[in-house]
Amino acid sequence: MIADELAERALASRPRLGRVRLVAIDGPAGSGKTTLAAALAARGATVLHLDDLYEGWTGLEGSLWPRLSAQVLEPLRRGVPGRYQRFDWPTGAFADWVDVPVPGLLVLEGCGSARRAVDPLAVLRIWVEAPADLRLDRGLARDGADAREHWATWMADEAAHFARERTRERADVRLDAFGARVP
Repeated sequence: MIADELAERALASRPRLGRVRLVAIDGPAGSGKTTLAAALAARGATVLHLDDLYEGWTGLEGSLWPRLSAQVLEPLRRGVPGRYQRFDWPTGAFADWVDVPVPGLLVLEGCGSARRAVDPLAVLRIWVEAPADLRLDRGLARDGADAREHWATWMADEAAHFARERTRERADVRLDAFGARVP
């Protein structure tokens, strides 16, 4: 299974974030990143979902990376636990604080997780992709038909982000929505 291979590869790497081996799973919304992250969690990884950090539907840019860096990545680099404030989507505001221990393997999962700023920290950058219609269907099944306009805006924002960051080209591993390697 691909998750076994990826976990072994990450664990065989020298940590770059203090004692932590960081894996970034990136790709468009609805492509299968969360499923892959769950498979790595089943193999002992701690998973941080960027869905908990975005400031709503427009949160891919802006304060996301500065908050993640200051609240989680920098403390982990120093060998101390991180802590971030979780975004509550129904209320549209930041809510409770979530502690992040100092794990041996941390998976950062979500759109924007493998931006260029993570390159010096990540032992593995994984890109997961799927056709736009499948991604939209998955997203609307999860978020409801009323979210269609939000999804359309998000998909345009992420496409611009990925083009600017050249995320797919920089990935160490590229997978399709079902875990098969793609060129």
